[in-house]
Amino acid sequence: MIEEGGNTEEARYRALLELDPSSPEARETLVAGLHDESWRVRRAAAEGLTRLPEREAVVERLISVLGERDETGARNAAAESLAGMGTVAVEPLVRLLSSHPDPDQRKFAADILGQLGRAEPEDALVKASLEDLDLNVRAAAAEALGRVGGKVAARALERLLHDPEPLLQLSALESLAALRHPPPLPEVVRLLGNPTLKRSAYRVLGLIPQVAATELVCRGLGAESRSTREAALVALGTQASLAESSLRPEMDAAVRLALKRLPEASGWVSGALESDDLELRAGALVAAAALREPQLAPLVAEVAQEERLVPEVMRTLSYFGPEAGRALLTSMDRLSLPAREAAGHVLVEMVDATYMPELVQLLEWGEADLKQVAVQGLGRTGSLEAVEPLSRLLNDPELAGGATRSLVMLAASFPRQVLDALEAGLERGAEPVVLVALVRVGGTAMLPLVRRIAREASVPLRATAVEVLAAVDPVGGLELARVTLTDESPRVRAAAVRVVGQVGDASAARLLEGALGDASLEVRLAALDAVGECGAVERAGELEGLVEHPDGAVAFRAVQALARLGALRDEVLRRAVRHEDPEVVKTALQAGAASAEGVSLAVGLLGHAGWDVRAAAARVLGDSGGMECLPATRAALAAETDGLARRALVDAVERLARR
Repeated sequence: MIEEGGNTEEARYRALLELDPSSPEARETLVAGLHDESWRVRRAAAEGLTRLPEREAVVERLISVLGERDETGARNAAAESLAGMGTVAVEPLVRLLSSHPDPDQRKFAADILGQLGRAEPEDALVKASLEDLDLNVRAAAAEALGRVGGKVAARALERLLHDPEPLLQLSALESLAALRHPPPLPEVVRLLGNPTLKRSAYRVLGLIPQVAATELVCRGLGAESRSTREAALVALGTQASLAESSLRPEMDAAVRLALKRLPEASGWVSGALESDDLELRAGALVAAAALREPQLAPLVAEVAQEERLVPEVMRTLSYFGPEAGRALLTSMDRLSLPAREAAGHVLVEMVDATYMPELVQLLEWGEADLKQVAVQGLGRTGSLEAVEPLSRLLNDPELAGGATRSLVMLAASFPRQVLDALEAGLERGAEPVVLVALVRVGGTAMLPLVRRIAREASVPLRATAVEVLAAVDPVGGLELARVTLTDESPRVRAAAVRVVGQVGDASAARLLEGALGDASLEVRLAALDAVGECGAVERAGELEGLVEHPDGAVAFRAVQALARLGALRDEVLRRAVRHEDPEVVKTALQAGAASAEGVSLAVGLLGHAGWDVRAAAARVLGDSGGMECLPATRAALAAETDGLARRALVDAVERLARR
């Protein structure tokens, strides 16, 4: 029990939180807490009761509290606790619903069964909704069916639409909407005439993705009542999410025709776009796409803050014309980041030469993400005037990539001007990506310039020039690589090594000998990759000496290269799997998977300290092991504690057992 003196709210609250659930007095102490004057204490008691043992007895005790007519707080707290009890509460609550003489008790049972969300009480709730003598019980049962029901419930709810009681009709409509099971369209049309049911009728109307239903929804857009208009907007949003893409143009035309007759539509659509109601904003997007008024574009973009609505935002913005595009551009600095991203994607598809002034302005004073939008847009304008502002960005590390892509697009119409801009950028020491663009636009005519850059330019440009030349002229690239293998810069030497690997063959082994011993780790790693890529088997002996290198990156690449060469001997494989770096061990396992030695090593590695190595070993055994591996794999599974490793072992055991 709560100790004497613990009479403050905080003391009573903490006493319940600290109560031992296994103590004999726990249940009655918590039931007493359900009657506390403080809602915090009542909630703590309700949650505490769900954690007690002997749950069946707890459920019966809670149901008894539901009968205490003058204890509203305690009854509500008991109902909350029952809703958290799960399956054990279903059968007692069904009995309460079916047989208790007090309608108040039966209504509580229906409400709680709905909150439990279990399918088992569907039949009992259907019977109560159709046959109970108390209207409130029937309505509560109908509402609960919206949370737990299936096809049987839906049929019963459709029957209730013909009941003379408006409360039952309303409950049935709301539940059908929750179940996403609309009644036949003529039934909904009949209910639209009832002011009490109109809002709910529009809600289910939205679940019928037919043009005839859209036309009915559009009538609600012209209603004087704000609640009716909003219900119609919600229905539009639901329809748009359900309709086949082939139906959307016809539905959009119906909405556009309806809104043209409503001069005040833009105002209330603006308000709906700023609503906190997600469903209302979704419908407002459909209406905005029909209106296509420029001032709505920034509000539409802001709806992208709700990730689920981004596709509809993009679709809506794509309907807007040039003036809306300019409205977006001029407001970009005031939009949220999600709105900018959505607007940016649409704008780059929308722009033409008439957008030049706004795009240049955005480029000059926009933030980094806005500048990226402007750069993309300039490339889409198809305007010669876009070349100059883009060329100014070729030295900017953040924007040069986008600027060159846009210039390459413009080169389709203005090749000479773009080439001049790219060459001028390189003279100013532009980013390496500019050189790639230059060759892409100018082709082989640019190769003399590439060779000169490889000799005379900055380190980043020299390194890029070696690889660019090899991509266009493999023979010339390999010859240039021979020369630049001795460049003073490790970055350039690494680029030359990569070229040897890409365009060389086994005869290039001599070229790579020095690179394998280069003072720069970057060059050595590139050389290891290149040996495997060009098939330089002569270098296999040097690679074997590196599989135990303390630097895991070196050992990893040595194993990979030997595997590519087909030269990974069993003795070397055994040394590789003893490496301290698990990535080296896993690579060696994978490389040796097809060999008997590799399978044998995999069995031994089932006891490795690293879970990822154990999982890799299990995969090797599942792929390549025989029945003789099954006992060891089963033993490893029995001892395994890591979830991911266990999954790999389970799979391996199943596969081995089938062999």
